[in-house]
Amino acid sequence: MSEPLRTLLAAPPDLPVTAGLDALVEALRARGVAVVQAPPGTGKTTLVPPAVAVAVPGRVVVTQPSRLAARAAARRLAALLGEPVGETVGYAVRGDRRTGPRTRVEIVTTGLLLRRIQHDPELPGVGAVVLDEVHERHLDADLTLALLVDVRKHLREDLALVAMSATIEAARTAALLGGAPVVDVPGALHPVRTVWCPLPGGARRTDERGITPAFHDHVAATARRALAEHTGDVLVFVPGVAEVEATIRRLSDLDAAVHALHGRLPGSAQDRALSEGPRRRVIVSTAVAESSLTVPGVRVVVDAGFSREPRTDHRRGLGTLVTVPVSRAAAEQRAGRAGRLGPGAVLRCWSEAEHAHLAPHPEPEIATADLTAFTLEVACWGQRDVRGLALLDQPPSHAMAAARRVLVDLGAITAEGEPTTRGRVIAGVPAEPRLARALIDGADLVGARRAAEVVAMLSEDVRAPGADLVAALRSLRTDPRAGAWRSQVTRLEAIAKQQAQVSDARPLTDDVAVGLVVALAHPDRIARRRTGGSSYLMTSGTGATLDRRDPGPLAGLEWLAGGDADRRPGEREARIRAAAPLTEDLALEAAGSLWTEVDEVSWTGGRVLARRRTLLGAIETASVVLKDPPTEAVTAAIQAALEKEGIGVLTWSEAATSLRARLDFLHRAIGDPWPDVADEALTRDLESWVGPQLARVRSAQDLRRIDVVGALRGLLPWPQASRLEELAPERVELPSGSRARVDYDQEQPVLAVRLQEVFGWTAVPVLADGRVPLLLQLLSPARRPAAITADLDSFWDTGYPAVRADLRGRYPKHAWPEDPRSAPATRRTTTPRSPR
Repeated sequence: MSEPLRTLLAAPPDLPVTAGLDALVEALRARGVAVVQAPPGTGKTTLVPPAVAVAVPGRVVVTQPSRLAARAAARRLAALLGEPVGETVGYAVRGDRRTGPRTRVEIVTTGLLLRRIQHDPELPGVGAVVLDEVHERHLDADLTLALLVDVRKHLREDLALVAMSATIEAARTAALLGGAPVVDVPGALHPVRTVWCPLPGGARRTDERGITPAFHDHVAATARRALAEHTGDVLVFVPGVAEVEATIRRLSDLDAAVHALHGRLPGSAQDRALSEGPRRRVIVSTAVAESSLTVPGVRVVVDAGFSREPRTDHRRGLGTLVTVPVSRAAAEQRAGRAGRLGPGAVLRCWSEAEHAHLAPHPEPEIATADLTAFTLEVACWGQRDVRGLALLDQPPSHAMAAARRVLVDLGAITAEGEPTTRGRVIAGVPAEPRLARALIDGADLVGARRAAEVVAMLSEDVRAPGADLVAALRSLRTDPRAGAWRSQVTRLEAIAKQQAQVSDARPLTDDVAVGLVVALAHPDRIARRRTGGSSYLMTSGTGATLDRRDPGPLAGLEWLAGGDADRRPGEREARIRAAAPLTEDLALEAAGSLWTEVDEVSWTGGRVLARRRTLLGAIETASVVLKDPPTEAVTAAIQAALEKEGIGVLTWSEAATSLRARLDFLHRAIGDPWPDVADEALTRDLESWVGPQLARVRSAQDLRRIDVVGALRGLLPWPQASRLEELAPERVELPSGSRARVDYDQEQPVLAVRLQEVFGWTAVPVLADGRVPLLLQLLSPARRPAAITADLDSFWDTGYPAVRADLRGRYPKHAWPEDPRSAPATRRTTTPRSPR
């Protein structure tokens, strides 16, 4: 152990975490793993790394969730040692590293450690890894923990692991680490008084654009109240950079030093925000100061009550950061910032009743975020099944499936999930995979420098006034505060030049060059304006609009490349938050894999419409009429129309209706091989009975000309077809010599006939090979129902006498014999005269 660390631990600052350091060292020496649970302000970030350096040889790598937190933690620990950063204590973040040969404690961002693990899983020279702020459940932190468990299990049993946080799920994390000992440090925060400061009634905190101006005013007024009613510096929490800037504008006239604090600021500005001065300070910060930073002098917290969290619509491919109410756990974490130095106060810009309805904890990113980068990391690790990794929560299967589809389209993984050479290059770019693809491919098209500028802008989530990314890029180029962006551009440009395959890029203006790189990153967000409207259709099939109240300079452009788009729950269309102009040619170049040519045949407006459509995803770029569409396509189109409108659109003559009824009877009575001719069956099997005639159909008139009788006869089974008249005759010959039509529309076939015409019958005819007797509807001479029977023999004995008695008085000229079985049947309407 180095002498400065020994000296520090011999006389440590008066911090509560010192009570648990011996237990931590003992756990590491005995088990090599430990979980530290300690509230905010106990000094765990400051003193746990030196204590770990006591227990294990080699360098101790400590993770922090942000670049700002990593630099600040290194500076604080180095100051306690009385050394400059880069000696015993150093840091490494993207684009900035200060370490030396004597460095024992290196503080890094979680993402940077993840890159190191992928590059060399054995982590040579590293004796221990301390994962700080595990409770925040960032996606890269969850994955880094899982990979370190894998490394310790298979490669480095000697690698010590410590997971620590203020609100960690200690038992679950300890289980992932193989039953690690839990070192629980009691809290020592000073009391913090809660002051509820809800927005006055009638005003809204948010609308479709985000935080309302009225709520910005309220947060600023609450900060003024905090200064007036309390002592000490004030720390104001708002959800994002735009809200930081809006709040600072409203506090510009304060008699206090007002500072911004967020990850996009240059280091000098971050240092000023974290340094005490002669005047009282108001620090307006994003969640970066929530748990991983010490902001000296703060005795009052003003909490706007919102957080930025990732949300992804995997079906539409829309992922973005959304503003959501803070969780109760995060609110307590923020409030704790006021109780580190002494009794403090937190002014919450919501009511106590609203507080009770907040979520208890923030959702882990693995449940809500886009998993494309995560899936590529897992593939490069060689893990086909993510369930084999020691994750606190498993990712949703649909989100993983969506991520795999994207990576296959990018050429980053194979269909089997194996990383490709291109995929490993993409994984090595310090940007999300879609942006890495845009950098690599865009360098050949617009030049390495310009591709790097656009990718750095998109990866930094730069706000685009009026949604115009071209204007945003031009502003960044001249903004002296954009040092972090310029550093990222330099790093990305070097990578792009290594991968570029051509030396000279095409001479494109910024307008379309930005759009081309954005389109390479997000081909699913290429959008074309709908004909006759102001809304757009994206290649993904989702409708989209610019801000209707302030569409900005992009309004009316035919093609756009969307850099940021989101769709709120309950809304049909997405909102384009950032975009750049594009042309059709460049859209086709950027999204060539989405180009298709399809022949479409549909039944539209009472006729067959056949077109050959050229599509870019869901966007139609061209359409021509097909003069001779395939028969099977015509059939499918008409079938779809019949499914929608019903087969009643065909011409059903009396003969066709009769034949269908007879076939339906036989299908019900006998079954196979007699066909099912119900509406659903005929529609489903349209090709089998009217198929040959459909090829000639082009209009509703053609459809009405179809020979339905002939088509139905084509369904008759062979050789049983010859028995149709025998099994289900259309007409039955009566004893009178007449031929009466059988009604097959009823459940049981019905023969309606005047009673006198069936004299001599002793039994009713039986159909369907003797299975179903006809139901006789016996009529009076006036053709009114007199009786219904399927048992004629019984009727003559029991029913006929009553009918005869009732009717022969009213119809005396008709035959009413006492014995109908032996009487001759007659069609005549009068009784024949007796011979003289």
